[in-house]
Amino acid sequence: MDVDIWAWVGETQQQLSEAGNVGLAMALGDLPAQAYEGRYPQLDVMAPAIAQQAQALELPWLEFYARYWHLLGRIGDRAQGAVAIDDAEQLLSFAQREDVRECPATPAAVEALALAWANADGPGYAPERLETLAAVIEELAPANPAYTGLVTQYVAALTDAGRPGEAVGYAESAVERLRAAEREASWELGAESARALLAAGRADDALNALQAATDFQADDPVAKPYRDGVRRALILAALGRTAEAVDALPDLDVIGEHPRVFVEWAEAVSKLAGSSQITNTWQLGRVLRQWIDYFGMMGGYRARVELALIAGDLAVARQGVWQAGLLADLAESSAAELRVSEGVAERVAALRAATDATTEPAAPGPVEERVAYFDAADGYNADPERWVGWLAPLSGRDLEATRRHTTTLGFLGYPSTGADIYWQLLVDSGDIAAAEPDDVAYLTTLLVEARQDERLEQMAALLPRDAQHLALARLHSARERWQEALEAAEHAVAAGAGVEARRLLAGAAQQLDDPAKGAQTLLEVLDELADEDVWRMVVMATAAEDWATVRKGAAKIGMPIKSTEGPIDEEMGLIRIILPGPDGGQRQVLSIRTGPATARLALPQPRGMEYNAGDLVVFDPQLLEPVPEDPQEQQNFVPPFAAVQILRSGGYTSFFFDGAAPSEEDWAEFTEVMAERGWPMWVYSDENYTVTHPTSGEPLPGVFGWVAVPPDVSAVEVDALLDDATERWSHPLAWLDLAKEVDVEVERHERIVKEYGL
Repeated sequence: MDVDIWAWVGETQQQLSEAGNVGLAMALGDLPAQAYEGRYPQLDVMAPAIAQQAQALELPWLEFYARYWHLLGRIGDRAQGAVAIDDAEQLLSFAQREDVRECPATPAAVEALALAWANADGPGYAPERLETLAAVIEELAPANPAYTGLVTQYVAALTDAGRPGEAVGYAESAVERLRAAEREASWELGAESARALLAAGRADDALNALQAATDFQADDPVAKPYRDGVRRALILAALGRTAEAVDALPDLDVIGEHPRVFVEWAEAVSKLAGSSQITNTWQLGRVLRQWIDYFGMMGGYRARVELALIAGDLAVARQGVWQAGLLADLAESSAAELRVSEGVAERVAALRAATDATTEPAAPGPVEERVAYFDAADGYNADPERWVGWLAPLSGRDLEATRRHTTTLGFLGYPSTGADIYWQLLVDSGDIAAAEPDDVAYLTTLLVEARQDERLEQMAALLPRDAQHLALARLHSARERWQEALEAAEHAVAAGAGVEARRLLAGAAQQLDDPAKGAQTLLEVLDELADEDVWRMVVMATAAEDWATVRKGAAKIGMPIKSTEGPIDEEMGLIRIILPGPDGGQRQVLSIRTGPATARLALPQPRGMEYNAGDLVVFDPQLLEPVPEDPQEQQNFVPPFAAVQILRSGGYTSFFFDGAAPSEEDWAEFTEVMAERGWPMWVYSDENYTVTHPTSGEPLPGVFGWVAVPPDVSAVEVDALLDDATERWSHPLAWLDLAKEVDVEVERHERIVKEYGL
């Protein structure tokens, strides 16, 4: 997207603000940052909402903009593949509409489709990628801002097609064309050229190319450091420069949230695992297994196969024979989803041969004593991967061994394997109806994690009534089918399934906006509840305004309440309430705690927000940050809590003010006047905010913020008070929106805004 589109975005934001769509305007400019910075929960909410509003407002360019950034957030860092292809194709079709095609950003839709194809199966979709990209590139001049991204994808497609030599030549010619157009290549193009050179067996040239791209601007600047580190490590590893490669490789905690580099990082680790600097552990194997599952859900078919083979080789290297065998099976079955599977069968066969030639580590004791050895093992230092192999001879025959073996398999990422063993013991060979509740719970968890819903329902049908409905409630809750979860949990409670059934019932009721039901369900067994359950009951009872139940919960926890009946409204100190912002982010609002789970917002909020000072909020009493250990820091610590819902609106209205900052004496008097009237006021500007002196043009310290007034105060009263409180200031304060609302001295406020550059 080029400067024209960004200028258009700015103009659109201004138009939306002027039309009263402040929240939409604020969110609009934040979408790219949400995509690049990995704020995906915000992006997944805000982008579709903006697209929907744009459609209603008949603004097709805005709709394209929102849909594009949402898709980019999915296929970029999150590397979604087949699950995103249909959306990418629809976006391209939308971009070709008569009222959209003139938008300067529409070529990005082609790039997005090529990227979605690459994520699904790069080599398999290479012909389609090359054909689709070539048709658009031919129509673009190198000066077009979309050109670099498209040619980068073309270079990637050539490499994936097994034509790395052509990819290198194409990248070099593209750089020359850009230079002739007085434009610089992007870091992404340089990095893709380096990948092509590495694939062509020219590792030294690949390193030089990546180094040459270091100073290039990146399309995704947030991702550049770790992407560069991963690719650099892979190239250095290929050159045998192990120490440098290890230094360049980003740590797992850096790249763990960036799926697009998972495969390349794993390749680098695989090449470096023989060195003393890289430790090949069961923890690494568990992480790789999680990544494999991720790509299975996202339709990243090629990545799934590659990671399974890499993880299998690493498992062999640490003598994880059982795991290597399962990974070979996984790679083989997953290869069926590839459009081009050339070479995969040979690699699977090689992994199987290496597995067969590897011997497991010696067990710590005889087979009949291994459960005891397992229980005595140091839970912190023990290697669960080895214990899976050591317990395998007993698993499926001995119940105690099966419990430990299958749950450990689930922990390591193989719940379906564990479920098969447990199923055979408890269902096929045993009497599941007479099984211990813990065994049913373990098997239920494995089936849920393995996403074997039909099998779980089959098992549930064999259980007694209480256990049957409890198992189904667990399944429905895990799948967020809240109505079904509620009904199953109600049946389980009626059948006497115990506290766990009540927890599930309460959770479903809360999700279905029936907090009274959830609170009552827990209240009936108050004496059996843990503190966590009591707090949940208190939150739901508060939302239902069932103050008697809130008091019973507070007494159970040991929290004193002064009043004995009616709503609880006591001053219990300052807290921070975390609320959703209009841009999909979060806002921290200083508040006064009034009860175990209620607080009154103390700070005024901008117009257009769904909450304001004076609103009574229900919050979750679980701290979002730990209390500092340092006594000095504890004194200044204001605990943060997540808002659950607005219980009652205070009806306050906010008014914006802006202008040059007055003297400290004048400002102190101003804030005192506001405080005397009980009007919350807050300055949102910081010390860097300046305005322009109307005659000298020199910068002046500025101040802007909001003042909120209760519903019994009219806008005319606010205007009169502000006018009286600031009339003696050296520089005037402006409150243009308020002036327009009351139609008083509008021209004067417009003049202040213009003269001071507000």
